[in-house]
Amino acid sequence: MSSETNNVVLFDAIDGIGRITLNRPDKRNALNDELIAGLKDALCRANNDSQVRVIVLSGSGSDFCSGADLAALQKISSSTVAENLTDAQSLMELFLMIRTIKMPVVAAVRGRALAGGCGLATACDMVLAARSSRFGYPEVKIGFVPAMVMAILRRNVSEKIAFELMTTAREISAEEAARVGLINRVVEDEAFESDVTAFAQTFLKTSAAAVALTKQLFYRTDAMSLEDALHFGVDANVIARMSLDCQDGIAKFLKG
Repeated sequence: MSSETNNVVLFDAIDGIGRITLNRPDKRNALNDELIAGLKDALCRANNDSQVRVIVLSGSGSDFCSGADLAALQKISSSTVAENLTDAQSLMELFLMIRTIKMPVVAAVRGRALAGGCGLATACDMVLAARSSRFGYPEVKIGFVPAMVMAILRRNVSEKIAFELMTTAREISAEEAARVGLINRVVEDEAFESDVTAFAQTFLKTSAAAVALTKQLFYRTDAMSLEDALHFGVDANVIARMSLDCQDGIAKFLKG
């Protein structure tokens, strides 16, 4: 299945892998209302497709996503408080949706992932990046604040690294991003497509129900105390034990 969710976001689902592609290459896949709406629609479609086991999010052209586009920035400067609130909430909903849908979302980053685009990548459950890619939070250069992406960044790297990246606005390489924990792994440029596909295919060999429950448990326990997280884990443990996937998996394991 292959289609457009709108003219700036492409979606297809083949052999268990849902592929969502930002499709504004002439604008470096910059974020605007239409692109954000298209991403939400594509994520919903993937989440409702029982055949999709993993989502790969990428950008067409030379860059993953350069953040907000010029028109969006102009809109911010002339909008009312209420309009800016609605606009910011829409982006927040996108970030939360990535974390709450049932299957893993893997960002496949080539080129630049900057500002909200860097936030979009790191909001995903995992990030694979081409060796030539670049990451950064340049918001403070124009007097803006990396407000929502801050919440994501602080959950990926140490406090000191997060503060440095947000306040110096410097770009970092894929190698440094991996070293500080911002991304999972660096992929060689010439093998990018095949290596990303191979990584995504690992989720075709796991239990979709178990992965979905693991994802839910992982993020739900993030702000809990240790005791609350363990109690929540008890409930999830029992749910997993009673699932058909678990019962079938145990039976196969015992048979050798």
